[in-house]
Amino acid sequence: MSSHVEAVTESLLREWGLPDPGESKKSRGDVVVVGGSRSSPGAVLLAGESALRVGAGRVALAVPQSIDAQVGIALPEAGILALPDDAEAPLSAELGEKVAAADAVLVGPGFSDADETRATLLAVAATGPRLIVLDAFALGVLPEIDRGGLPDEVILNPNRDEARILLGRELADDVADVCEIARRFDAVVNCYGVVARADGRTWRIDEGDGGLGTSGSGDVLAGAIAGIAARGVDPARAAVWGSWAHARAGVRLGERIGLGYLARDLASELTLAVHSLSR
Repeated sequence: MSSHVEAVTESLLREWGLPDPGESKKSRGDVVVVGGSRSSPGAVLLAGESALRVGAGRVALAVPQSIDAQVGIALPEAGILALPDDAEAPLSAELGEKVAAADAVLVGPGFSDADETRATLLAVAATGPRLIVLDAFALGVLPEIDRGGLPDEVILNPNRDEARILLGRELADDVADVCEIARRFDAVVNCYGVVARADGRTWRIDEGDGGLGTSGSGDVLAGAIAGIAARGVDPARAAVWGSWAHARAGVRLGERIGLGYLARDLASELTLAVHSLSR
């Protein structure tokens, strides 16, 4: 198992590149974002927009029926699907088919109830998606879920509080802790610029801006990772690309605006951050 930590540089990302966008939105992948609540409808909007901003072809938002109309108006570029009123119920046939066919499914942004999140994650996993990205409340319930019931390809996007839950202890060392989470859950893990695979291969993104610590920033990050993964990028590289683009967007905004930019500003800046490496 490797203990080497590779620094993420612009030259590395240029070497990796991103898939050719093709001639149609259908060639750039489908993302389904599952989350939202009446108390936090904005999280799925930020995640969905961010997936589109990094080049995903199509995005659908699966949200509680109580907010589906409002969410649809707020992000007209996305398809809208309603989650069952009873979280224990299976997904509708339409939603189940969308999830199963998606190139990346992001679960967690905006959920506010642990039991509902757990039930929804299990229902999503039962459809057999190719790749799941877990964020927010979906990370909090992950230790209670059988890893065998999730797809082979899983990306976790914890903040430090969520990393403590996944580890079951206080954090001691950024790299070692992220690697332990990756091994424990057989997943790619991104946490504050450290990305690790279950086999121990690790990368670090050493840039960012203090303004990234703003409400909704994590939803933007999760959406960026899901959007890049949906384009056909390997999960670990998708996590690196998404984390770097999120950090670079913060740097660009910090230089231009200063402290006080919003998560929605980060989402719109992602496109320019990614495009800056294509010149």
